[in-house]
Amino acid sequence: MVGIIVVFPNKDNAANIRNLLVKNGMTVAGVCTSGAQAAHYADSADEGIVICGYKLKDMMYTELREYLPKEFEMLLLASPDKWSEGDTEGVIGLSMPLKVYDFINTVEMMLTNLERKRRKRKQEVRKRDSRQQALIKQAKELLMERNHMSEEEAHRYIQKCSMDSGTNMTETAEMVLRVMS
Repeated sequence: MVGIIVVFPNKDNAANIRNLLVKNGMTVAGVCTSGAQAAHYADSADEGIVICGYKLKDMMYTELREYLPKEFEMLLLASPDKWSEGDTEGVIGLSMPLKVYDFINTVEMMLTNLERKRRKRKQEVRKRDSRQQALIKQAKELLMERNHMSEEEAHRYIQKCSMDSGTNMTETAEMVLRVMS
């Protein structure tokens, strides 16, 4: 789940930023005044964006960035003298005073970037190396030969056993080969 977390030491400023995001169709997971609260919200989300000021009640933005999971990005709203572009990885800065159009476009761009990264991670997980493919193929062939299954039925059987046992298909294929050999 993507979470937008707004963190400012002044609760009114945080609420105004949240209202601006909601008004433009975005969902805000949390509004906080301290870095510790933001880190807590971040732990309950898979990925997201933290929108914050330069200095929070309990830490600086750089410290908060260190506490956030790598799947999170940060949008820093501060005067240009408080930040310099590229200083901290995973931090994008917007200068104050804030222009609403630039702010909303930047958040939308960051959300799109997170979605693209998520899709890329999913594709990487799906790829199997040649050894894993060979194990799965060997297990399917054994099931087809001994249990008179079609290739599709053997594949579904391994897939179902994998889901039922909470293991990946390669581990399940290894188990099928051990049991049936």
